[in-house]
Amino acid sequence: MRPMQPCAIPGITISIDETAVHITSQEPLAVLSSAVVGGELRAARQIINMHVRKDYNAPRPEDDLSAFAARLGIAEPFVGLMTAARTQDARGTVETHAEVTVVAVVTVGLSNPTAAGVSPPAEGRPSTTRGRLQTINSILLINAALTPAARVNAVITATEAKTLALVEASVRAPHGGFASGTSTDSIVSATTERGARFEYAGALSPAGALIGRAVRRAMQDALR
Repeated sequence: MRPMQPCAIPGITISIDETAVHITSQEPLAVLSSAVVGGELRAARQIINMHVRKDYNAPRPEDDLSAFAARLGIAEPFVGLMTAARTQDARGTVETHAEVTVVAVVTVGLSNPTAAGVSPPAEGRPSTTRGRLQTINSILLINAALTPAARVNAVITATEAKTLALVEASVRAPHGGFASGTSTDSIVSATTERGARFEYAGALSPAGALIGRAVRRAMQDALR
C-alpha cells in the first residue's frame, strides 16, 4: 500500500490505494460498527475497507479480510469492511469547530441502489450475494469523547447525511423513487475519547452537526 499519511486528528494515519482504505491509530479508538469483521469490538486501532471484485462470492469473507490484514502486518483485532467500489476513489472531508474534529472517509458504489422500506428483501445472504458488493462504506473518525448513546446517535446522523446526499444527487432505486443507500452499506464510528465529551450527536448537536456536514460533503464529492 501507499505510505500512511497523517490525518487531521493527531495520532491517526490513513492510507488509500486500489487495494483498500487503511486507517491506523496509535491509541485504541472506541468503535461502533456494522463491519464484516470486528463488529463486536468496542475498541480497535486498525480499520480496513478492503476492495474486492464485483463477482466476489466467498462463503467466509471474514477469512479473506483476516488474510489481507495479515499481509499488512496486522496481528491484533481490527475492524474490516469490504467493497467492490474503487477504494482509490475514496473521498475524505474534515470538519472542525472549537475543540472537536470529525473526519469522514467514504467509498461509494451505486450499482445496487435500494430504498429502505420499499425495496423487497434479497434472497440468500446479502453480504455474499453475487453482484451486491457495490456498496457505500462510511468511516467516521471523531476526536472527542461520546457516550454510548451518542455513538449510536452519530451513526444515525451520518446515515441521514448519506441519504440526503443521494437524494440531492437524484440517485434512484429500481422502483423509480429516490435511493436511501445500497443493500450492503456499512459504517464505522471511531472516537478518540479525548477532549470534549458529548452526550448527544444528533444533527443539531455540536458533534452531530460536524458529522453530518463531513459525511454529506464526502458523499457529494464522491457522487460528482
